[in-house]
Amino acid sequence: MTPIAGVGIIGGGMAGLACATELARRGIASTVFDKGRGPGGRMATRRADVADRQVRFDHGAQYFTARDPAFNSICQEWHRQGVIAPWPAAGAKALVGIPGMNAPLRHMAETLDVRWGMRADSISRIGDCWRVIVGDEAYDFTRLIVAIPAEQAAVLLVEVMPEIARHAAATKSDPCWAVMALFAEPLDIASDVLRDEHAPMRWAARNGSKPGREGLESWVIHGSPEYSHDVLEQAPDEICPLLLANFFDQAGIAPVEPIHSSAHRWRYARVSLPAKRGFGGLAVWDHVNALGAAGDWLAGPRVEDAFLSGMALAELIAHDL
Repeated sequence: MTPIAGVGIIGGGMAGLACATELARRGIASTVFDKGRGPGGRMATRRADVADRQVRFDHGAQYFTARDPAFNSICQEWHRQGVIAPWPAAGAKALVGIPGMNAPLRHMAETLDVRWGMRADSISRIGDCWRVIVGDEAYDFTRLIVAIPAEQAAVLLVEVMPEIARHAAATKSDPCWAVMALFAEPLDIASDVLRDEHAPMRWAARNGSKPGREGLESWVIHGSPEYSHDVLEQAPDEICPLLLANFFDQAGIAPVEPIHSSAHRWRYARVSLPAKRGFGGLAVWDHVNALGAAGDWLAGPRVEDAFLSGMALAELIAHDL
């Protein structure tokens, strides 16, 4: 057993890192566990080695916006620090990380105790502490936060927080197949962004046009929720030609063979039916049992919502202390 004083946070996405950052600002120590190899989650950046060079694809969230004053303030600071930049092609208020969408997460994690590649297998109450089992190790915390997607939170919380687990299980998320393609020459497509809410291909973006990118003719193509659901269980090498064919058809150009292509299935890409907004707030905190939950499934589907959920939970914990 490895006892660790302070707050344990399961999930190193936007909600978990925002919570840890706000706790640190208030002088409260936390330890974050995340199963990923590094910052990303649904703001992930995929790297591919093509012809002796490395290419980055933002294959999850394509951009985000800042409406809330608190999130807008931190975004202005990130902009000054070169962590994010505007991307007008996606809209007047669209923002992207530099050099990848995961840049804000990486930036926040730099000053925190984040343990990547560590999946929380179970949690249990042991005396006055919460015990987190990670592989063969056990970690004890005085307070615990679960900041992972609803589908995973439902499983982890079912024994210790059944009411929240039920709401998490009832949350619905849309799937999304993403195709990443690199072309040798620029495609004859004037716009850097293609959108169609009613077509099999819902979104396509010239990834290389984003600020801080390589400038290559790299594209990220997202299937619509309905189309992705219909082909959800197909193999990635089957998805690439299907979505590329839709991409060329909707762009109105003749097909071009990419020099690299790959596909990624986001089974839980975006919350479509969230829980009842944190049951009255942006996050859930059981001050009696010192257990809480945060995430977009409690607050809303945007990157901003996940950030605000994490911040709100940190404030509830700080108030408790």
